[in-house]
Amino acid sequence: MKGIIGFTLLAVSTALYAQADYPVKPIRIIVGYPPGGSGDFTTRLIADELGKELKATVLVENKPGAGGSIASEFVAKSVPDGYTILNQGNHAINKNLYKNLAYDFKDFIPVSRVANGATVLVVRNDSPFKSLRELVAFARANPGKLFNAAAGFGSAPHLAACAFEAVAGVKVTSVQFKGGGPASQSLLAGDTQMMFATSPTVTGFIKGNRMRPLVVSLSKDSPSIPGVPGSENAGLPGFESTFWFGLHVPAGTPMEIVRKLHAAAVRGLSKPEVKEKIASQGMDALPSASPEAFAAEILAEAPRIEAAIRSCGAKVE
Repeated sequence: MKGIIGFTLLAVSTALYAQADYPVKPIRIIVGYPPGGSGDFTTRLIADELGKELKATVLVENKPGAGGSIASEFVAKSVPDGYTILNQGNHAINKNLYKNLAYDFKDFIPVSRVANGATVLVVRNDSPFKSLRELVAFARANPGKLFNAAAGFGSAPHLAACAFEAVAGVKVTSVQFKGGGPASQSLLAGDTQMMFATSPTVTGFIKGNRMRPLVVSLSKDSPSIPGVPGSENAGLPGFESTFWFGLHVPAGTPMEIVRKLHAAAVRGLSKPEVKEKIASQGMDALPSASPEAFAAEILAEAPRIEAAIRSCGAKVE
């Protein structure tokens, strides 16, 4: 009996020491999107900052596919020791899009939001629509005749288009592409007439006078996306659709490690130079007050996401 007790105490003390000494080996942050987009950008930025704050090697691993579901499932099934982290948006998106997900909210502990952003509605620079009011008026008079280039089911631009249709009382025909790049090429080629996109996807086209922005998907104008009106100033009050990326670890990860990661993320995201880098991508650094606060925000947001997806009838079999 004494031997069993001694072994148990040793195991407990070893586990506690491992938590206190964390991290002692490289950390991986998994992102479910390919290089070049907002998901990849925020992952590499927070990986760099966590590395500095925790004095550790933090590696980024892209596992694209199925709207981030492949990456999410991978992390959900990983060892809950703090060495495998997910950077992803709200799991409610894929939960409402895909029939048979192999993970759920309960499989993760939210750590902290990294950044919050909005999408931009753009048309070609030679489009007859000079304002959002003109585009909405045409869409109302011609249901289904406007073709919208979408960046894939469940993407931030896709959800923004769903919210836009619901608030404006219009119906557009969305054509799904594998990401914002192919969607942009469709718009530029004239195969589609409008597109919601994350700011980094279209900033170069806007500056090069190839695309015209009509509205940012926020009620107010955004300092991070200057020169583009918010929905109130653009003439469509009530339209708002934001996206975010945040850190999650597998359920069962010790809370001491979760809090270490949260504190390191907050310190990194609070640096002026980091805020400027995120702002240059049309987003805002927005660390959560605590892991518990982040979890509550995720659950509170889920019904709105479900309603938006249901309103446009999106489903992936």
